[in-house]
Amino acid sequence: MKLVIIDYGAGNIKSIQFAFKRLGVDAILSNNPEVITSAERVIFPGVGEASSAMKMLKQSGLDTLIPTLKQPVLGICLGMQLMCNSSEEGNTKGLGIFNVDVKRYSNAVKVPQMGWNTINELKSNLFRNIEEDAFMYLVHSFYADMCQEAIASTTYELKYASALQKDNFYGVQFHPEKSSVVGEQVLRNFLEL
Repeated sequence: MKLVIIDYGAGNIKSIQFAFKRLGVDAILSNNPEVITSAERVIFPGVGEASSAMKMLKQSGLDTLIPTLKQPVLGICLGMQLMCNSSEEGNTKGLGIFNVDVKRYSNAVKVPQMGWNTINELKSNLFRNIEEDAFMYLVHSFYADMCQEAIASTTYELKYASALQKDNFYGVQFHPEKSSVVGEQVLRNFLEL
């Protein structure tokens, strides 16, 4: 299995690498378009601020490459948010893969949402062998609205899309690499899509 983690300077890449190593897969870190295009599976990570992450994607031309990928692609956290139409964070135009906008939580709740929360309304093979109300680990101040492409929901202040899918593109707001055995199952399912 050739698995590539897109390395564009905005990811907690080591913990994702370790999570796949526990599953017996050595993930390659790369920002080389040929290496990414030839992978069997691609992880699009992201930690940090949306507009600066998008700037880094544009500098390497990955903003135009990622939407053209044909193999299964999994966006994690900010990676998923950047796959949406736009984000209120830094007034950022996204990659437009998922037809939804990313918004900031109001000041009525503690921001960021940090810690464990449940995922519900699971609708994809990405969640094979995972129960409704399974706990996942999240750290985020922005969320994707519920939409047609939502394959899981979570409630924090309101119900939002904690996972998205369109064709070969998947996105999760939570961190599967930090979500114990349930998160490991999500990564295993992704490898088997």
